[in-house]
Amino acid sequence: MVDKKIRILVAKPGLDGHDRGAKVIARALRDAGMEVIYTGIRQTPEMIAEAALQEDVDVIGLSILSGAHMTLFPRILQQLHERGMEDVLIVAGGIIPDEDVAPLKEMGISGVFGPGTSTLDIIAFIRQQMGMRWG
Repeated sequence: MVDKKIRILVAKPGLDGHDRGAKVIARALRDAGMEVIYTGIRQTPEMIAEAALQEDVDVIGLSILSGAHMTLFPRILQQLHERGMEDVLIVAGGIIPDEDVAPLKEMGISGVFGPGTSTLDIIAFIRQQMGMRWG
């Protein structure tokens, strides 16, 4: 794992046009030594899964503020499944109510980070998860 850089796709699914938080996270991940691909706003589940496949990413970070996470995230997971990408670590952030965290984790979102979460905590979580996956 020492020589391998973590490749992460940061994506904004749905019609949410606000991306300041996603850009802050993308920069923090890059500054922490990760390779970051940012998709930009208004991405469909298909576009996110295809970008993840083409970029051969280890992690997908989903940023959502619109409240459509319980609709969009299962569709993204389905698209990843159809492309054989079940081994990709998926984390999410944004405005996600506490009562949705457990169902999201059950469906395969490994980490859910709300407003005010330290970028250092997010970086540490991703590194820890990837360390366990890469051994």
